[in-house]
Amino acid sequence: MDYFKRLQELLRLEKKADRLSFEQDLVRLPLAERRTAGTAWYPIAIRDTELGHGDYLTIEVERTTHQDILHNFRFGSTVALFSNHDAMTDRIEGTLTHVGGDRLRISLRTDELPEWSRNGKLGVEAIFDENSYSEMEKALALAASRAEGKDGRLIRVLTGVEPPSFHPPQELPGNRDLNEKQVDALMLILSAQDLAIVHGPPGTGKTTTLVAAIRALRKQDEATVLVVAPSNAAVDLVSEKLASVGMNVVRVGNPARVSEGQLALTLDRRMSGHPRLKDIKRLKKQATEYRDMAHQYKRSFGPAEREQRKALFDEARAIAKEVDRIEDYITDDILSRADVITATLVGANHYSIRSRTYKTVVIDEAGQALEPACWIPILKADRVILAGDHLQLPPTIKSAEAAPELGRTLLEKAVATNPAAVVLLEEQYRMNDVIAGFSSQRFYKGRLRAHPSVANRVLAGEAPLHFIDTAGCGFEEKWEGTSLSNPEEAAFLIRQVSRLILSLQASASNEPTSLAIISPYKHQVEVLREAVRADPSLAGAADINTIDSFQGQERDAVFISLVRSNSEGRIGFLSDQRRMNVAMTRARKKLVIVGDSATLSVDAFYADLIAYAQERDAYQSAWELMEW
Repeated sequence: MDYFKRLQELLRLEKKADRLSFEQDLVRLPLAERRTAGTAWYPIAIRDTELGHGDYLTIEVERTTHQDILHNFRFGSTVALFSNHDAMTDRIEGTLTHVGGDRLRISLRTDELPEWSRNGKLGVEAIFDENSYSEMEKALALAASRAEGKDGRLIRVLTGVEPPSFHPPQELPGNRDLNEKQVDALMLILSAQDLAIVHGPPGTGKTTTLVAAIRALRKQDEATVLVVAPSNAAVDLVSEKLASVGMNVVRVGNPARVSEGQLALTLDRRMSGHPRLKDIKRLKKQATEYRDMAHQYKRSFGPAEREQRKALFDEARAIAKEVDRIEDYITDDILSRADVITATLVGANHYSIRSRTYKTVVIDEAGQALEPACWIPILKADRVILAGDHLQLPPTIKSAEAAPELGRTLLEKAVATNPAAVVLLEEQYRMNDVIAGFSSQRFYKGRLRAHPSVANRVLAGEAPLHFIDTAGCGFEEKWEGTSLSNPEEAAFLIRQVSRLILSLQASASNEPTSLAIISPYKHQVEVLREAVRADPSLAGAADINTIDSFQGQERDAVFISLVRSNSEGRIGFLSDQRRMNVAMTRARKKLVIVGDSATLSVDAFYADLIAYAQERDAYQSAWELMEW
């Protein structure tokens, strides 16, 4: 099928660009710099070893120095254990199966540690993640082979070849906690035979709607539901919400937020409480004893000793296979009892659930999901529920050549080709109506409205929207290599944050207030953080990050630094209006946007935004706020 051939071509381009980026950024750096960058631990100590699933050996390592450095190791990532004696040849690859504190558990593709691991200092480092691409490539090939067969209807619906079908549910669930559109979404999901789409703009209760739908689906179908999302953080959020309403949730993979509540949901934790675990512990102890006995034999020994050593290793392997059999039984027992299994998109092919199929798969945050990754869970289902907002930021694409097509998500395509399968959630519970108004007009055809409980709420009498125009102030953007910042705009914005804090203090309001400062440019974020660090009165007052990093979050007051200020009217990737949709919809009660109208207004979107602010008496020149 040409549809999947093209996706395979685009994925190859993305893999090539991703690998090149990885190698340029990390592989060429000296070990000390890779450690500082958070992609290597060195030195480490091996604290425990045991035979893992199959013939794999699981080791637990601990970093013994530089423990204050933040790291980028994630569950499921591919890593290499290496020796400083010869890091190029003395190395073995494995997969991270647990990340916690200063310890990692690594599943190595061997049943025995290599000899070099007993000599010299050891380290562990991230390497290019072939596994995720391999899983996506296999999913696309399988989808292509099934597309025209009798089991390919869902594929044909999602690719626009056939229309979706619906049958009203036999039983209508009552849910007083949902608004009218959320009920419409619930009914659409229950009646969908193959596809339903929940388009959830910011603050509209998409997760609340999904949780209600998943509970109803579990009751209707009497089958386990698979719920996936593109990131561990998104999986954590939906897992927590489902568990909070009493559903039996099994989280496959390690949570990003290592809280006791999240850990309690994991398959590992569930297995640790299973009554058959004592059998596994006994057998693993026996296997370790046999392996230790085998290692007592040195290299210079005769045929009898060699035969005895082989027999000991054979016995250890036989015990390991029995451990695998019991672990498979425990895993199947736990998963079969689950109401919901949750995982990342690629995690849907975790060895523990790889062969399982489902009546329904739910893909949350589908607007941020790379399409090839979506096909991994879709191929396990009869019906798929897509939930998200394609009018917010899409996934990050490394390949400039692939980006125009690969950046268009399956959610965006499905909304366009299957309008009958879409419900737009229209009532939002986050923002003051003035804050939400521009996004509603520009992105949601004016259909997004504020619930009465939030429509008019403000922050201690402050106006909800404020556009501060720096045109003519001489706040010029500055390039440093490939990074862009505007230090004078940053300093000005920080003064406005201080003014707001003083105003809130003067109002004698005891209401806790959360603040955020965001910008599209990473270097500007660094400048803003430095400015806050230099002012003791602002310590801990606001979270500061890029717009992209803030997607999915919200604060009472949000300040946006737009940075761009030049005579040519260049606005770079500010031209992606979805980035501003994300930025403007983070604020609950007050939104402050600082930017240069002379540069921004070259783009019709920003000209309209400034006009919107002027119409609501929310526009002000920075000259009026300057301190001379």
